[in-house]
Amino acid sequence: MKPQIPSFISLLILVFLVFLFPAPGAAAPQGGELDALTQRLVQDGFDQEKIQALFAKKEVGFKPGGVSLFFVHSESSLNYDQFASAKSIANAQKYLKTHKDALDRAQAAYGVDKTVITAIILVETRLGTYLGNRTVINTLATMAALSGDPALQDRIWSAISDKKKPKRAAFDKKVARKSKWGYAELKALLKFAAREDLDPAAIKGSYAGAMGIPQFMPSNALTLAKDGNNDGKVNLFDHQDAIFSVANYLTHHGWKPGISRQRQHEVLFRYNHSNYYVDTLLKVSDKLK
Repeated sequence: MKPQIPSFISLLILVFLVFLFPAPGAAAPQGGELDALTQRLVQDGFDQEKIQALFAKKEVGFKPGGVSLFFVHSESSLNYDQFASAKSIANAQKYLKTHKDALDRAQAAYGVDKTVITAIILVETRLGTYLGNRTVINTLATMAALSGDPALQDRIWSAISDKKKPKRAAFDKKVARKSKWGYAELKALLKFAAREDLDPAAIKGSYAGAMGIPQFMPSNALTLAKDGNNDGKVNLFDHQDAIFSVANYLTHHGWKPGISRQRQHEVLFRYNHSNYYVDTLLKVSDKLK
């Protein structure tokens, strides 16, 4: 008896069943990691069509590699001394001359010493020459998507080098905190991009989602960034806007002309919660005066 040849329809049914019910241990199809997140954004009032179109872009997705850096970064391991070197100070002095007009205007408008503004821009992005190359929306969306999803959390855990893995309990605690933070920053990014007519998928920044010359998080960009060149837009990749934004940020957090050294330290600590970072800013500022 000749063996029966399955019909075309039978083959389609077989393929469908294999896809729908993979063999035990088989890898699940990739993709869809941000579906729940997009639904959450829509429920929170973002336009469904725009959100779905944004997250359908090939450059937007769940990126464990970058977000894993959140769990191994150590502020104390950074070499801040490099910014007080003779070469760095010379470059900062050139920056003071090149952007004298904007720095003078910002100092007059906000009462923040221009040497402090310059020190921040030096330490944050080497005077705007090192802005980060990670897609900000991927960082924030990946972090936000971890909320309540053990499978995605395990993927971040697996992306961390074994040599640098924290204790799992510490990791889980940080995920719970950072996923909420990531969602809030993601919403701020989308609002900021819409206000300034920017493509969120095109904005690059640090592994932490900070962007532009002053390395503002989106929530700060949305509320504290300023238009320093009076072109009607806020562009954190423009030096004048960056200078005015830094000055406004510091004023917002309590900087005033003539405040004590201790109060200066407290205000600058709001920019980056590191005493080593703040001490470096003040040292650079002193050298620039």
